[in-house]
Amino acid sequence: MKTVEDFVLLLQDELALSVEVEDLGRSLDTVDSWDSVHLLALCTVLERETGRPLSLADVLEAPSLEALYRLAVTP
Repeated sequence: MKTVEDFVLLLQDELALSVEVEDLGRSLDTVDSWDSVHLLALCTVLERETGRPLSLADVLEAPSLEALYRLAVTP
């Protein structure tokens, strides 16, 4: 996963979320079908894809999918 487009494809393929790049900045509570199970699944997928652990505290503070993407790709 190198680009934001790759991230969107991951969300669509791995989590079956109907999101586009334009949706990434929306608040998580406005993302269709989003729930805590999606958050845990996304963390698992992101850690697998990046080979790095994510801080649970940072993940829980993330207000949007864009923020989660930045957590995953920023060293």
